[in-house]
Amino acid sequence: MLQNNVVRHFPPNQDEDKEDFDQDEDEPNYDPAWPHLQLVYEYFLRFMESADFQPSMCKKYCDQKFVLQIMTLFNSEDPRERDLLKTLLHRIYGKFLGLRSFIRKHINFIFLRYIFEGVLCYGIAEFLEILGSIINGFAVPLKQEHRHFLLKVLIPLHKPRGMAAYHAQLAYCIVQFVEKDPSLTEATVQGLLKLWPKTNSAKEVMLLGEMEEILDIIEPAQFKKVMGPLFKMLARSVSSPQFQVAERALYYWNNEYIMSLIEEHNSEIMPTMFPSLYIISKDHWNQTIVALVYNVLKTFMEMNNTLFDELTLSYKAERQKEKRKEFQRDEAWKKIQRLAIDANKSPANNSQGAG
Repeated sequence: MLQNNVVRHFPPNQDEDKEDFDQDEDEPNYDPAWPHLQLVYEYFLRFMESADFQPSMCKKYCDQKFVLQIMTLFNSEDPRERDLLKTLLHRIYGKFLGLRSFIRKHINFIFLRYIFEGVLCYGIAEFLEILGSIINGFAVPLKQEHRHFLLKVLIPLHKPRGMAAYHAQLAYCIVQFVEKDPSLTEATVQGLLKLWPKTNSAKEVMLLGEMEEILDIIEPAQFKKVMGPLFKMLARSVSSPQFQVAERALYYWNNEYIMSLIEEHNSEIMPTMFPSLYIISKDHWNQTIVALVYNVLKTFMEMNNTLFDELTLSYKAERQKEKRKEFQRDEAWKKIQRLAIDANKSPANNSQGAG
């Protein structure tokens, strides 16, 4: 019944703009056949959720070919259909143990095609929702297959420009992995930092939120391993002229757990952050950012007043040194210009011009 009424092929997607589909702004494409499709889906779901349902009796029909057909339907543009497909695939995963590995591998394949070949699939967010509950049930220690999936598939999913459509579900999966196995924290943070956007401010705001979720559950020993590159990145984000990026980065100092980690390692973190914060406090165009920076500087001063004073004096001395170098450079150029003018006015040049 499901194969005859629901399984169908979708035309290849040729519209590159659909990768930038915004669920909040753009109207989704609803399938006009949805009333019929919904009836079939709900009938089949009730059949699977029945107390009398026996998976052993259905193995002949619910095989890899059938699951592949179901997973192909996730390319439907209708979000209502994808939502029911998500529930259906999750029920199949839970009831048919022999198909679990196949389902995970095919999801892996769909993600890799999207990352490296640009083959768009509308159901990536739904697949990630399914994976979120699957990851939650993984046994510890994690198998190498699962660790590989995190590092080689989930982290690279931050590359595509259409990440906004599925970022919330992706971040949940990443945090689930880090919570399951804290030893993956360093590799995860380093992987995200390698993919950190340089010109896409909306994407940077999303990644700052995801990184804060990771820091919310990070163990102190793992924090010590990643704090160097992490706070170098935060110093750049805080210095961003895009106020939403700077604001999101400065909100880290409103998180009590992150603040306790910063306080514990203030002697390493303050020298990294201080120059950026000091410059922003004097030069940033947005007054809200300046106010937030003053609060951060005040927090640093209360944490370690002696180090704060040393950093202030050191920074001012460095600035004076830079100003002297700039003055000497300007004077050198002025001297060169004067020599060039004098050379043009010399008698030899005048006689050549007369000849």
